[in-house]
Amino acid sequence: MKKKNGLKWQIPFLLLLVVGTVWILRKQAPYQTDQGLVFGTMYKITYQSKENLKAEIEAELQRVDRSLSPFNKASVITHINDNTDMQTDSLFDYVYRLARQVSEETHGAFDITVAPLVNAWGFGFKNASQVDSATIDSLRQFVGYDKVKLENGRIVKSDPRTMLDCSAIAKGFGVDCVARLLDRKGIRNYMVDIGGELVMKGENAQMKPWRIGINKPIDDSLAVNQELQTVLQVSGVGLATSGNYRNFYYKDGKKYAHTIDPRTGYPIQHNILSATVIADNCAKADAYATAFMVLGLDSAKAVCHAHPELDAYFIYSKDDGKTDIYYTEGMEKYIAR
Repeated sequence: MKKKNGLKWQIPFLLLLVVGTVWILRKQAPYQTDQGLVFGTMYKITYQSKENLKAEIEAELQRVDRSLSPFNKASVITHINDNTDMQTDSLFDYVYRLARQVSEETHGAFDITVAPLVNAWGFGFKNASQVDSATIDSLRQFVGYDKVKLENGRIVKSDPRTMLDCSAIAKGFGVDCVARLLDRKGIRNYMVDIGGELVMKGENAQMKPWRIGINKPIDDSLAVNQELQTVLQVSGVGLATSGNYRNFYYKDGKKYAHTIDPRTGYPIQHNILSATVIADNCAKADAYATAFMVLGLDSAKAVCHAHPELDAYFIYSKDDGKTDIYYTEGMEKYIAR
């Protein structure tokens, strides 16, 4: 009997010892937080590591910037837009192929050739022009993902006026690049955030799952609203949110949102106010979140049904003006209770 009682006491003690040892070992490596500016927005990267990796992280982000930023005069995409003879790189090739795939699967709702229209409406990398129906009809002649193709490391255009803008996918791709860097370093716990596009893995500094809030879609051009619609608990996937409640302007009493429908040339007027997408990588989540804003709720639902590997959370406006939510079945497991 004495041996059995001794064993009963030993088991909890051993479990406590193991848990305590794991906790001590994990706490040996502190959580680092690096932040700064990239792609015209803020980045914040938190990761558990004995060494600070900011220099390597920024070098990775600069690689993406030199390939995909239209604000960088020396980037690959700028040379393509200027019609100079430019060999693409592996980063550009990957993003281009993914963008084209999403374009085909959303019937043109996502389209990286939308740049001339985005610029015309004042949301791009060039100054806005005076917009009227004639202007839009003229620009639409050289907008369309089928008007460009990638051949032997070069972009071939059917019209030299066609320009590319990867802003709806490049931030997500940048997140993926940093996440892969951290993976290569053997880091198991991190959160990479570039302008609200995210990849999380493992646990936070409190040894709890990462929690991400989805803001209520309230007009908020200064980004001061912190009221949350819901909270997600996410790890090991990419997450992106697109909405028209922060990037917009009013002119002559009318609101113009930054999401342009490439198929019509005009800012969208659909009922989706916010689209959050979870996918196996952040670039894909980023692209689909934009596409869903263009498609509207019913068509976005149809795409989700055709692609069960995607999970989505939509906040939309009903006919009576009140807001409601819809989310895919797979999103249920991410919603914090």
